[in-house]
Amino acid sequence: MIGDGSSPLPLNRRRLTNIDSMEAASAKAKLAAAKEKFGREIHVFETEGPSPIQNEVPSTEESDDVYEFTAEDYHRVIATKKEDNYLKTRKIREAEEAARRSRVTKAVIRVRFPDNHTLEVTFHPSETIQCLYDLIMRVISRPDLPFYLYTTPPKKQIKDMTQDIFSTGFIPGAIVYFSYDLPKGADATAANSAAFLLDEVVFERFGGHSWC
Repeated sequence: MIGDGSSPLPLNRRRLTNIDSMEAASAKAKLAAAKEKFGREIHVFETEGPSPIQNEVPSTEESDDVYEFTAEDYHRVIATKKEDNYLKTRKIREAEEAARRSRVTKAVIRVRFPDNHTLEVTFHPSETIQCLYDLIMRVISRPDLPFYLYTTPPKKQIKDMTQDIFSTGFIPGAIVYFSYDLPKGADATAANSAAFLLDEVVFERFGGHSWC
């Protein structure tokens, strides 16, 4: 007896649906466990290629080379800035700053590691850079080794731990880079060849995506 072949398809669909549901439930449980342990939601992505030396520029964005900035433009910009500074009192500027702060409720920080993993974490703009460093200390595999964070371009080490994320300019989000603060040698080579993040942190990876 020859069947019409229709019966296996629903079974396959149900099997795939069950697997997807199980994976989704597992990922959700791991996210909840990570949030409970670290006090906030974290995500880890795997980026393509080596860690860039500078932030990527979206391909849809025109290069600055297409614009010609003349001396007349320069003087007009300077004159406008002077006029704005003159017209705005300190009280007005403070009010505007407070209004800008009130509109921003979160900042998404992505920390890129030399092994092409990116840690994404959401902070409140009023939290300090120290909060970011404290979290990094909890999720890296070698918290005993000195490290620093920096932005680029140009490469600039983040040193002021007391500054809040809003004042640092990391809103609505920013990309920072991780590096061990070790002299060149066997110790540095060994540290950079090992995993940077704890195994329990790298529970969700999305290969083939570049984040900018």
